[in-house]
This record gives sequence, structure tokens and C-alpha cells, in this order.
Amino acid sequence: MDINDLCDDDCPVARASGVLSGKWTTLIVRDLLSGKKRYSELQRSLAGISPRMLAARLSMLEQAGLIAKTIYPTVPPKTEYELTDAGRRIEPVIAAMAEFGAGLAAGE
Repeated sequence: MDINDLCDDDCPVARASGVLSGKWTTLIVRDLLSGKKRYSELQRSLAGISPRMLAARLSMLEQAGLIAKTIYPTVPPKTEYELTDAGRRIEPVIAAMAEFGAGLAAGE
């Protein structure tokens, strides 16, 4: 089946692109592939992201069902983010992007 046969009004490529669009989204998913992360850990690993943008991207990914947010009732509150099973399905996409990016860096 040709990929263009799938892209009608309900195009799966467009749906995936809609969820993964934005400068930081795939990098957040990449960081969560290794396991649960606290907000501060994500912010440190994503040099240059504003707190507002990180919060917005995390919220969008949570609404899309790709990440789960757990808030622990401690003082101060501890919040962790992790990929859901649906979010883990993005791993081969991120791996393909890493391979493609490595090829670009090598001049391929």
C-alpha cells in the first residue's frame, strides 16, 4: 500500500504530525523514553525551553494520552511524567529521526 493512499481527510500522517509538531515535543518524548522524569529534570535537559513552553507541551502530550502525570502530595509537591503505552509507540519514530539526523551530520 502506498503512503499516499492513506492520506485522505483522516490522514494518519497528518494526525501524527499534529501531535508531534512543535520545536520541543519530540525532544520531550525522547527524554521520557528512558523513564520517569521530574519537571525540573526535563527543563535541565532541554536547554533553552521556557517554563511556560515546557508546561504547555507536557499538557498537550498528556491530553493526547501520550504521557501520564503523577503528583505526589509532598512538601513541596513532587510531579513526575512518564510515557503511556501509547507514548511508547513513538519510540521507533524517534529512533528513525535519530538515524536520519546522524546521517545529516555525517553528510549523507
